[in-house]
Amino acid sequence: MIRRLALPLGALALAAAAAGWWATRPAPLEPAALEGMSGDAERGAQLFALAGCASCHVAPGAEEGDAPVLAGGQAFETTYGTFHAPNISPSPAGVGEWSDAELVSAMARGVSAEGAHLYPALPYTSYENATVQDLLDIAAHIRTLPASDAEPPPNDLSFPFDIRRTLGAWKILYAGRGWVMEEPGDAGLERGRYLVEALVHCGQCHTPRTALGGMDRDRWLQGAQNPDGEGRIPGIAPGQLDWSDADIAAYLKTGLTPDYDSAGGQMVAVVDHLGTLPDEDIDAIVAYLRAIPEAPADG
Repeated sequence: MIRRLALPLGALALAAAAAGWWATRPAPLEPAALEGMSGDAERGAQLFALAGCASCHVAPGAEEGDAPVLAGGQAFETTYGTFHAPNISPSPAGVGEWSDAELVSAMARGVSAEGAHLYPALPYTSYENATVQDLLDIAAHIRTLPASDAEPPPNDLSFPFDIRRTLGAWKILYAGRGWVMEEPGDAGLERGRYLVEALVHCGQCHTPRTALGGMDRDRWLQGAQNPDGEGRIPGIAPGQLDWSDADIAAYLKTGLTPDYDSAGGQMVAVVDHLGTLPDEDIDAIVAYLRAIPEAPADG
């Protein structure tokens, strides 16, 4: 009896393994999605700043400057291990030999030029909501920056997070989920949603994480533990932030709080970039933050 069952059970196991392998395969952007399109490096400069690319990809201790060297190497400590930012400068050691489709695919799909899953330390679960044109413009700007042949250290992750294929299952749970605010209702809110949920990717820091490291969208912008373990990142949703609209707008432009404190940590670079936005974009962000549902703070 056991022998008779062994063959069909083995076949089922193989079929299940094959189905799992297929379901977790990397899914890069098809080059056809960029057909007839080209990047605008000048337009991409501000988009690059808003996306915060230099904040993570300049070398440790380096200044961003007007033409940052995206040599990588910064270490990001997490409960899953240490991630090291890669070199994304326009050098063969970076992304200099990547096609436009491969660069956009990395940002929007989390897939490398070699066809491997990328870790969501790159916030592609936010960038996936950006337009292809905006990502293409960012790619064009990156190509204008100084090249570096630096080779950052490899990631140092614990098992099973060091197995890239597991990211395929992670993406099934957390990628491709679309907008948090599904129907903004007006152009101002739609612009605010685009900035907060896509390009500026506020949720990546201000939203609590699940045990597997995905954003807990049921507690959107409710505040989260700092990934490096030092303190908390505050909530910025209704019920979490008791500032006036003018207070929020002033903070986004200047980094100064109503009680005369100032932004610190990674928020310093965020404010530097947000300060370049026109007033209507700042107002759109404020309107978006006011419009999302109120919820209790993360405990």
